[in-house]
Amino acid sequence: MGVPAHDAFPAKLWARMRARALRDDAITDTAYADPRGEPVLRAQIASHLAISRQMQCHPDQIIVTGGYRQGLLLALTALRAQGRKAWIEEPGYPLGRRGLELIGATLEPVAVDAKGLRVDDGIARAPDAMLALVTPGQHAPLGVTLSRARRHALLDWAASSGAWIIEDDYLGELQLDGRAAPALASGAGAERVIHIGSFSKTLSPALGLGFVVAPRSLAERLVEVAAVLAPAPNRIAQLAVSEFLSNGHFLRHLRQMKALYTERRNLALTHVNRVLPGTLAAGLGVIAPLPQIADDIAVVRAARAHGLAPSALSAWHLSRGHAQRGLLLSVTNLHPDNIETACATLARIVASH
Repeated sequence: MGVPAHDAFPAKLWARMRARALRDDAITDTAYADPRGEPVLRAQIASHLAISRQMQCHPDQIIVTGGYRQGLLLALTALRAQGRKAWIEEPGYPLGRRGLELIGATLEPVAVDAKGLRVDDGIARAPDAMLALVTPGQHAPLGVTLSRARRHALLDWAASSGAWIIEDDYLGELQLDGRAAPALASGAGAERVIHIGSFSKTLSPALGLGFVVAPRSLAERLVEVAAVLAPAPNRIAQLAVSEFLSNGHFLRHLRQMKALYTERRNLALTHVNRVLPGTLAAGLGVIAPLPQIADDIAVVRAARAHGLAPSALSAWHLSRGHAQRGLLLSVTNLHPDNIETACATLARIVASH
């Protein structure tokens, strides 16, 4: 899960841009780089977000990071979240959950249904929480989009209680079913939202690049945390991505990826449903449900021994006792020549458990 298509990365184009970035970096003065990231890249990210996520932000609000994890670290450190209550989605991204645990926050799981986070449940459970970590554009792992009514409810709660929302926009505009919804950090209420984005799913996790968009009231504090503890990394990759964005290659690449991933997801749904009925689309993957008596973690362990890499749906729940059982299957690197064998192997493993 979470790995883009290996065969669709524009390797030759990227190599040329990286070579130019390397030359440009070699002739600059030796000095410490801007801890927020290269100004040219931050300007390009701001322009791209205005088009793709309907966000109006100044480049000075953007901090380039080493990816989602560094962005989350900056946000939680700036918010001083230790010992405070935090809403998390149930089910929700295990890495985000673990990050909150490591920083010493008190986790308050809030259920997710077909309309996204059940905000009323969160208010009833922990109205005094100081932050909510959410994936509103495409929920991880179910793939649902937070409904308009619940978007407003979440933003209203943050505004009225003085809480903060950390928006994990992990897939960005890679919405396979229609146009991506505007970011939570766009429009009214954005002053309570810290937006975290990444190039890991849209380009490659090997780049090690992401970004945080800070609300104006928090920008100075987030920049200070970055400058002291976690400055922007990899200047050469930053310059190369900046050129990739400015020349329109990124938008073209996204269009190609949407078409390719839609084709591969349809292929997965057709074949996986034959062996695991009830399989549904979820973002850049599919979810194959298992009976509640099944041990999906044991199935995953056995599958990996056969060269497959599903993720156990129950592992995305904080409350394991009531967790849904199922398998998350990535479609990004699926091919017609391996789907039949993979499904047959998976079916045998599931049957044995």
